[in-house]
Amino acid sequence: MPAVTTIDFHFNAPDQLGYACRLLRKAVASGATLVVTGSDQALAQLDLALWTFSATDFVPHCDVSAQPSILDKSPVVLSVSLQSVPHHGILLNLGAEVPAGFESFDRVIEVVSQADDDRQQARLRWKQYTRLGHSPTRYDVGNKGPGLGVSR
Repeated sequence: MPAVTTIDFHFNAPDQLGYACRLLRKAVASGATLVVTGSDQALAQLDLALWTFSATDFVPHCDVSAQPSILDKSPVVLSVSLQSVPHHGILLNLGAEVPAGFESFDRVIEVVSQADDDRQQARLRWKQYTRLGHSPTRYDVGNKGPGLGVSR
């Protein structure tokens, strides 16, 4: 029987991109591999933020269209679509929809800002995951730093 994908919602992130950068930094430091999905615009903003969010840290990342030798070495891959992504450990969703193919990942993390429209879209994604048989876990991150949601 295949393992069920774990779904974690990190609600109330005061700065969604900053939170995502810190979460990715923490995950990469722990040895994790991640795919980040979202709109072209969201991924472009994240790409820029990963280069500039810290003067002393760098989170290695690339776009899914990078050369295979780069993809193999990058712990973070940015991709609008989940087709042809190189690994299926953790998926960080910055998109408005439940990503097609999410169930091929061990874990999905949804980062939700404090903006009303983002919260509303997150509620719809929560309901969709539930309809698909998953039991998402809620983490209220407020002004706390990113966690990987290890405590249940």
